Amino acid sequence: MSHIPGKELNGNGTIARSQDLAPCRTCGRRFAQDVLLRHDPICRKVFNKKRKPFSSMKQRLQGTEIMTVRKQHPQKKQPEKKSNWRQHHEDFINAIRSAKQVTKALKEGRPLPPPPPPSINPDYIQCPHCSRRFNEAAAERHIKFCEEQAIRRAFAAKTTR
Repeated sequence: MSHIPGKELNGNGTIARSQDLAPCRTCGRRFAQDVLLRHDPICRKVFNKKRKPFSSMKQRLQGTEIMTVRKQHPQKKQPEKKSNWRQHHEDFINAIRSAKQVTKALKEGRPLPPPPPPSINPDYIQCPHCSRRFNEAAAERHIKFCEEQAIRRAFAAKTTR
């Protein structure tokens, strides 16, 4: 028969609740008086310790050559560009107004008004070959490609003449 904590076996084999259990002052669990004398100092010692946070990376690298490599601090990020939300907002408002004018013109049967002028994003970089505008990452890729295409077109134009 298994033993249930906090209960004792009577002489006749039945389980009876023990009345002489005392609570631990540290963790609040209840123990018999003789067990509590052993438990109390251990419990205080365990609960008073501050555990260091476990680092799985440190554990993994222990005993390898990688452990000797010093960690490099991340370089400071470049200052972020100033947000131009106001320009985006104004462009959005103008697009809505022109869409309303188009809808009104369609209902009344009048000719459509001219489209609003395209807004130029100051953050975009203009391609010197085709005059299209791109963000920084796309411009870097595109300008190389567009330059090669311009050279090919120039070479093809010379050979066909």
